[in-house]
Amino acid sequence: MGLKNIDKSAEEKGAGVKTLWEFVKFIFVSLIAMIVQFTLLNTLKFIPFIADLYTQAGDPDFHWLVFTVTAVSGGLGYFIVNNTANIIAQIVSFFVNRDKTFNSSANIAITLPIYIVFTIALICFSAWLNPVLKDLCMTRFNLSGDLSSNISTMVCSAVQFFLYFPVDKILFHKKKELD
Repeated sequence: MGLKNIDKSAEEKGAGVKTLWEFVKFIFVSLIAMIVQFTLLNTLKFIPFIADLYTQAGDPDFHWLVFTVTAVSGGLGYFIVNNTANIIAQIVSFFVNRDKTFNSSANIAITLPIYIVFTIALICFSAWLNPVLKDLCMTRFNLSGDLSSNISTMVCSAVQFFLYFPVDKILFHKKKELD
C-alpha cells in the first residue's frame, strides 16, 4: 500500500482524518528538515572562515538591529551558522511538504513568495530568541556551547513546527489529482 493509496483512503474518510494524516506526514518531513538543520548547525562552524568569526579578536559580540549574539554564544559566527542551517531546512521543508504532505499543485510562483515572507519573519524571531536561549543555557545552567546551541535550536524548531503546519495547510490547499 503506497503513500498515494493511504492519501486516497484518508481523504475518503473525511476532512478530519485527512488533516490528521497530513499532520503525521508533516511530522516526518519536519524531522527530515530538523536533521538537515542540526547537521548544518553542528558542521558549518568548522568552516575556517566561520570558525574565525566565533573567536575573532576584539569585540566578538554581534549587534545588528534587534539581534544581539554575545561572545559567549559565538557572536557573528553563530548568527551565520544558525540562520544558514534554518534557511536550508526550510527550503527542504517547503518542497517536500508541498509535494508529499499536502499533495499540492499550488502555483509555486504564488506560494513560494508568501512562504518566504513567513519564513523570514520566523527566522528573524528565531535569530533573536536562539542566542538568548543559548546564553541562558550556558550562563544560568552551565551547559556546554554545543549542547546549549542544540537545546535553543530545538525550542525554536518546535515553535516553527507549530506555526508552519496551519500556514502550509492554507498555502498548499490546491490538490493534485491522485492516481
